[in-house]
Amino acid sequence: MIPFIKICGVTTAEAVDAAVASGADAIGFVFHAGSPRNVAPHQAAALARDLPRGMLCVAVTSHPEQALIDRVLEAMEPDVWQSDADDFCSLRIPESIERWPVLRQLATAPQRSRRVLFESPVSGSGQCADWSAASVMARTGELILGGGLDATNVGRAIAIVRPFGVDVSSGVERAPGVKDARRIREFIVAARIAERAIPA
Repeated sequence: MIPFIKICGVTTAEAVDAAVASGADAIGFVFHAGSPRNVAPHQAAALARDLPRGMLCVAVTSHPEQALIDRVLEAMEPDVWQSDADDFCSLRIPESIERWPVLRQLATAPQRSRRVLFESPVSGSGQCADWSAASVMARTGELILGGGLDATNVGRAIAIVRPFGVDVSSGVERAPGVKDARRIREFIVAARIAERAIPA
């Protein structure tokens, strides 16, 4: 199966174009003031306006206030909302938006969650997630693996974890928050090659 690939923390039209041209399945926009990848809701809406049919637009937050959620929803309606699993207990998000809870250790996936994102302890830090724990969870549902991935290690990660998909942010940047088109292409190529090498 060809892995699902998300390019996260996109801030420019050039990065969006590179992800689209390289065959990514989803684009993530980060709404978190402490991140170098933070974008304003109106900026994300403009960048997402011309995404091709079938490419998912993902709003990415970390312990957000409801006021931020509301500002994002005033500007755009993403296909998916990604945030730490506990965040969804108190946030008001339309039922039409798919939810991807972020987990950082071996745990039971929240109910009603078709997909989960398994991350490192600190998102966007370049630190690898616990691949051993992720491999256990990947056997029970659609797990997207994030945390410290790049073109040099995504093949090994896919071979060990066997995830539904992979998520990359800092691993395709030339500086914090600045995506590199060549690195995006290399990451996606490496992920596709790795998946094809796994025996059926």
